[in-house]
Amino acid sequence: MKIYTKTGDKGTTALFGGTRVPKHHIRIESYGTVDELNSHIGLLRDQEVDEHTKQFLIKIQDRLFTIGSILATDPEKAKLKNGKDRLNIPKVSRDDIEALEKDIDRMNEELPEMTHFILPGGHQSVSFCHIARCVCRRAERLSSALYDIEAFDDLVLVYLNRLSDWLFVLARMLSKQLQAEEIQWVPKKS
Repeated sequence: MKIYTKTGDKGTTALFGGTRVPKHHIRIESYGTVDELNSHIGLLRDQEVDEHTKQFLIKIQDRLFTIGSILATDPEKAKLKNGKDRLNIPKVSRDDIEALEKDIDRMNEELPEMTHFILPGGHQSVSFCHIARCVCRRAERLSSALYDIEAFDDLVLVYLNRLSDWLFVLARMLSKQLQAEEIQWVPKKS
């Protein structure tokens, strides 16, 4: 497989299905940000995290590739006239979302109650987790904007929303495991 094709030299790229769009198209921004998120998840996975978290991050990376495939597909070319999936694009399932929710609940059981916002930081691994959370929120915002223009499987939006929650709770869990200080944000009174 040749890495360079030269087909994008004039600022366009092909969606799954063949349609060419400008590289600044909201669809490209959406799945490009999901790809960026996947790289941040990989960086997080490379930290000293427990085996359960490492394996869970690998599953998340797999789901992010699925989401990227969904977002990179021209919806007009994805379906046959009878409504069936012509391109055989993988899907996000309710089980994927429930897995995030169950793991959030599992981690929350071990954490002290949160009474204030928390400043990101305290340890490099915690900071990487917060960066991934922020990129996830951006991916969600861009995907939501795309959804308003061209709808796709709405479980993608649910998954991205839940993933950002999971990343926040994981940051708190890492703070606990690494004995990093959680600094609460207390608004200053004028």
